Amino acid sequence: MTPASTSGPAASRLALILPAAGDSTRMGGEVRKPLIELLGEPVLCHTLRRFQGLIGLEQIIIVAHPGDVPTIKTAHWAALRACGATGIIEGGTRRQDSVARGLEALHPGIQIVLIHDAVRPMVPRRAIEESVCAADEHGAAVVAVPVTDTIKRARGESASETVPRADLWAAQTPQVFRTELVRRAYAEAARAGFECTDDAQLVERLGVEVRLVRGSFENFKITTAEHLRVAEALLGRRRTAT
Repeated sequence: MTPASTSGPAASRLALILPAAGDSTRMGGEVRKPLIELLGEPVLCHTLRRFQGLIGLEQIIIVAHPGDVPTIKTAHWAALRACGATGIIEGGTRRQDSVARGLEALHPGIQIVLIHDAVRPMVPRRAIEESVCAADEHGAAVVAVPVTDTIKRARGESASETVPRADLWAAQTPQVFRTELVRRAYAEAARAGFECTDDAQLVERLGVEVRLVRGSFENFKITTAEHLRVAEALLGRRRTAT
């Protein structure tokens, strides 16, 4: 992966896929993370707003947990539509399956697809636009931040090695691709029975360079109750500032 330096959004036809079908087991409670209330709205609404007005964006697909689809359609769809959502489909057992279903649902002619975790509501607009430009130019891009912690490799419950971090980056989302490229990557992975930890990994398997776009440490994925409290504080501060 190579860090990218770009500016301004591309003028391609774009689509956004929001995987939101996880079980939210680490959060606990009866409501899954995308629908948890954050400052009076579902987390999904805050995430969608980060993409509103993006040049060329014509389709936003929420890939939801099957158990959430009825609730979204009856209780939340008006608010999500107001934030830009254009469709909702049921997700699969794995995130990989959900993204594959989202790719199948793209409109004909979509040139660039953004894949973004539904529960990352604080992604910087700059990072979104720069990743679109990088993918438009190079084929694939991922928002990421340099690793700042010391990384230990473990053997059982003991540290066996300190891993040099100079060239380590922590992947975030959005991860952005030319549509035909990411579809080919998913098809090859399905044929090989390969399971991924993120979408860029499947593109890397094809030997394609994935450009890195610097993200933000505030662009974290809400996975615990503590994350939710931090997100509430940060979003509340932004709301007050504007």
